[in-house]
Amino acid sequence: MTFTFPDMPALAIGPYRFQSRLFVGTGKYATWDLMRDALLASATDLVTVALRRVDLNHPDEPTILDAIPPGCTILPNTAGCYSAEEAIQVAHLARASGIGNLIKLEVIGDRDLLWPDPIGTLDATRRLVNEGFTVMVYTAPDPILADHLQAAGAHAIMPLGSPIGSGQGVLDARQIARIKARVKVPVVVDAGIGSPADAAMAMEAGADAVLINTAIAKASNPVEMARAMRAAVVAGYWGRQAGPMPRRDDASPSSPEAGMPHVKA
Repeated sequence: MTFTFPDMPALAIGPYRFQSRLFVGTGKYATWDLMRDALLASATDLVTVALRRVDLNHPDEPTILDAIPPGCTILPNTAGCYSAEEAIQVAHLARASGIGNLIKLEVIGDRDLLWPDPIGTLDATRRLVNEGFTVMVYTAPDPILADHLQAAGAHAIMPLGSPIGSGQGVLDARQIARIKARVKVPVVVDAGIGSPADAAMAMEAGADAVLINTAIAKASNPVEMARAMRAAVVAGYWGRQAGPMPRRDDASPSSPEAGMPHVKA
């Protein structure tokens, strides 16, 4: 029996539309062929690439961009940037190379934690939006900062689930829910997801999508993990849409006894 994935409504981020709610990164794979197979298995249509890993000065030579399946939108990111100025420069490089106006903005504030710098991130968001970029902004899971980023024009808020590459999962799903309740733009959980259960949890908490890299690339079988993440995102999305039952402190029998002929009132 072949499992088919139920369709989800397309997700709008600025002028872009994505059918998949699973976005995938391109770092840490053993080979480009393995990366390509995992991307295909994930059925993603948005793939993030660190511009610093691409040699744009030699366009005739093969790059990681050549291994990305046709039909995927490239989401260049400013990974490795530690100031607003540096991130803005990388964004302009992406646009000048012909990749487009879509950018994943990262401004890192600490080299050990790889935690985003809230002040630099907010500054860079304002400036890039004013320059015509569609900005998906990586941030701490802070509802108040999410408000400020939306006011600055961010087209998607990307709160981390836990530190980048840690595999710790979504440490505070309530924060994701709070952010989703406060902002009107899409919320994409980015960083820290380690297992399909984490991806489903993020979607159940209210995320519109998740972005996953290390959990797929460093799995024993990246292709199968990509397929599992795809299923988890679909399950989490439809689980939230279905309206989970309310939680309770005490037990409740699966087969209520009220009305059974052998039960005395």
